Amino acid sequence: MAKEQSSVRERQRTNLREPRRYKVIIYNDDFTTMEFVVKVLKLVFFKKAEEAESLMLKVHHVGQAVVGVYSYDVAVSKVQRATQMAREEGYPLRLECLPEGGEAHLIPFRRPLPPPFRWAGLSPSANP
Repeated sequence: MAKEQSSVRERQRTNLREPRRYKVIIYNDDFTTMEFVVKVLKLVFFKKAEEAESLMLKVHHVGQAVVGVYSYDVAVSKVQRATQMAREEGYPLRLECLPEGGEAHLIPFRRPLPPPFRWAGLSPSANP
């Protein structure tokens, strides 16, 4: 008589999730030229000319803009490449990689106030 082997297969549960996405944010500064920002957006982030100019103007007026949303490795490599390009050209351009949905991390942009105006050679108590 032949022995029958029966085995029960247990179903293994695997929790698959979409990988976390990261947004790349570019920040405004007073030294990086608008033309260079457009160049970075076109070469590193593969934006069309119109979209690159639109993003550059948003960065200029608002102070920051989300350039794209990528997987972690892609986001970090794009930030590194853009930062390297900026440093080679002598610009302090700043980019950051943040988890998607982290809107609380976005900082409202405020231009620093100019120093107070002082009359040359006059003290504040002197009347002209």
